[in-house]
Amino acid sequence: MNSALSDPTLERHFRGHRDTVTSVDFSCTMKQIATGSSDSCVMIWNMKPQTRAYRFDGHKDAVTSVHFSPSGHLVASASRDKSVRLWVPSLKAESTVFKAHTATVRSVSFSGDGQSLVTASDDKTVKVWTVHRQKFLFSLNQHINWVRCARFSPDDRLIVSTSDDKTIKLWDKNSRECIHSFYEYAGYSNHVDFHPSGTCIAAASTDNSVKVWDIRSHKMLQHYQVHSGIVNSLSFHPAGNFLITASSDSTVKVLDLLEGKLLYTLHGHQGPVTCVAFSKNGEYFASGGNDEQLLVWKTNFDAAEFGDGTGQQHRSRSGTRAPTAHITVSSEPAQRSQMSGASEVSRPDTVPRSHSRNGNLSRLGRSQTHGKPSIASSTSNAHPPYTAPLPSHPQESASEGGLTSTLEHIIGQLDILTQTVSILEQRLTLTEDKLKECLENQMELSARLQSRDEA
Repeated sequence: MNSALSDPTLERHFRGHRDTVTSVDFSCTMKQIATGSSDSCVMIWNMKPQTRAYRFDGHKDAVTSVHFSPSGHLVASASRDKSVRLWVPSLKAESTVFKAHTATVRSVSFSGDGQSLVTASDDKTVKVWTVHRQKFLFSLNQHINWVRCARFSPDDRLIVSTSDDKTIKLWDKNSRECIHSFYEYAGYSNHVDFHPSGTCIAAASTDNSVKVWDIRSHKMLQHYQVHSGIVNSLSFHPAGNFLITASSDSTVKVLDLLEGKLLYTLHGHQGPVTCVAFSKNGEYFASGGNDEQLLVWKTNFDAAEFGDGTGQQHRSRSGTRAPTAHITVSSEPAQRSQMSGASEVSRPDTVPRSHSRNGNLSRLGRSQTHGKPSIASSTSNAHPPYTAPLPSHPQESASEGGLTSTLEHIIGQLDILTQTVSILEQRLTLTEDKLKECLENQMELSARLQSRDEA
C-alpha cells in the first residue's frame, strides 16, 4: 500500500483574520470553509478562485469554535463572550444568539442529523440545544474543571467531552448519564472526537501525545508520541483510516491508523498550528494557526484507499477494510527542512519495519521540490507491542445515500426558514420595545404638562 501513496500538496492559502485562527470546518459541498479567530470574527471562505470571503462580526470576544450544519446551510460559532451564534453563510450575515453558559464557550458542534447542538464551556458544563426551536435543552454537569471540547457520536446516541480535570467522559444522550470516564495522567486533552465508525475516540493532549480508545472495551488502542509540542486539534479521515493532528510545535502530522504509524509531517505554518479538519469527502484538509493563515491541502495519500477519484466519496462513507491498531511506544519527530522558499516532501517508497529496543525509528526516503511555502513530510514506523482492530464503517446502500441527501436538503430548507422567522421575531421584539419606550415617554411628558397647567 505504501508504494501507491502520493504526497499531500498545498492547494490554497487564505489570509484575512487579524489574529490566531482557532477553528476550521468544511461545508458538505466543499464550496465553503468556515474559520473562527481570536479577532472575534467568523469568516466564510469560498474555494472557487477569485471569489470574495464573508466576514461575520457579531461576537464581542474571541471565536473559539466553528462548525457547519450537515446540510451546509448554517454555521455555528462559539465565543469567549459566553454565547453561541447560528449564522446563515451568505452576504447578509444574519445570525441568532444562544445564551445559557456563564463563561467562555470552548466548542460547538452539530449532531449528525442537524437537529441539535452540543457546547462545552469554562463553566464546567456540557450543554445540548435544539436547533429549530433554538432553545437550551439540558446540561451535563460532572466535570470539575473547564470543558474544552464536546462531540456527538456518528449515530447521535452518545456525547464525548474532555476537560481540564484530566478526564474524557462518555455520556448517554437520552439518559443524560456519564457511562464511562477515561483518565489522562500526564496532561489534559484539548480536543476529542469520534472515529467515523463510532466505536472509538481520539484525543489530542497537552502531554504532546495522541491517544485512541475503544469505547466498548474502554482500552487504549493506540498511543502516538510524534509531536514535540502540545497537540491542539485532530480530525479523522471520513474513511477512518487516517488521522491528522495540529500541534504547537508548528507542524501538522498525518497518522496511518491501519499501520499505526506516522505517515507525514507538514511544515507550512510559522508558529503553533491550532486547528485542523478534513473535508467531508476526505479529498482535502485544512489547517489554521497563530500566523493568522488558513492552509488548504490536497490529501492525495488516500488515493490507494479509494482506487480512483470517482469512487472517493462513496468509499469515504462506506469505509474500507478493518485497520489494525498498534500502540506506538515512541516515534522520532520528522526534522524540518532548512531550505528557504521551497518545500521538501520526503517519504520512503517502502517502509522497513525497523525495531529497536528503545522504540526509535529509522527513516529513509526521496525528496522533491515544489514552489510552495516551506513544507516537509516524512514517514516513520514504530515498534508495535500488540495489535488491536479499529472497526470499519457499516456498508450503506445507494438508496439510503439518496434518501439521506434528500432529507438533508429538506432539513437545510427548514434551517433557513427557522432562522428567518427567528430574525423577524427579534426585529418585532425590538420594535415593540421601542414603541413601549415611546409611549412611556409620551405619558411622562403628558403628566408633566398636566402638573404644570394645574400649578
